[in-house]
Amino acid sequence: MMLLQLSAAQGPDECCLAVSHALDALCKEAQQAHVSFSIIEEEPGPRAGTLRSVLVSLEGDRAMWLAQRWCGTLQWTCESPYRPRHARKNWFIGAAMFAPVRDMPESEIRFEALRASGPGGQHVNKTDSAIRGTHVASGISVKVQSERSQHANKRLARLLIAHKLDAQQEAQSAGQKAQRRLFHHQIARGNPTRCFTGKGFTPVK
Repeated sequence: MMLLQLSAAQGPDECCLAVSHALDALCKEAQQAHVSFSIIEEEPGPRAGTLRSVLVSLEGDRAMWLAQRWCGTLQWTCESPYRPRHARKNWFIGAAMFAPVRDMPESEIRFEALRASGPGGQHVNKTDSAIRGTHVASGISVKVQSERSQHANKRLARLLIAHKLDAQQEAQSAGQKAQRRLFHHQIARGNPTRCFTGKGFTPVK
């Protein structure tokens, strides 16, 4: 499993929209590459349909290849959909790859089955696949419903709880969480890894 974070950093609303577009494009490429794709954590942007950042898991034989393909600065060239006649047309976001944190043993977590909420059609309304995981020692609690099976949601819940525990440890200043925080402020505007153009977020060959 690889973890990939897409971030608008401190960019304007257009960059948050670019993150949302990039997430859709990444999902399509994951399907084409037969890579399992799950959203673990997301931070909504200031406008509907936008994201400030999102953390996804990629799993499969080509997960590393796909993560490396996206890593770096991403450039989106498009007129602003929010500010007509705005001079700026190039918007930059970043993608960073992280090794997964330690897997949390199930014995340390109390699980509770829930009905999934939000969009998802009939499946969401008729199953109890959503999971709330609570770390017994710390009280940290997460809800995961991105997958259709309890087993898969339990696995993601363990991963997310491990992330939150690491964030509480002083030693993490040199680890993954510190890298992720720094990443939000270090998106370079030059030499993009990949470029996209237009309202359709079309990859530039």
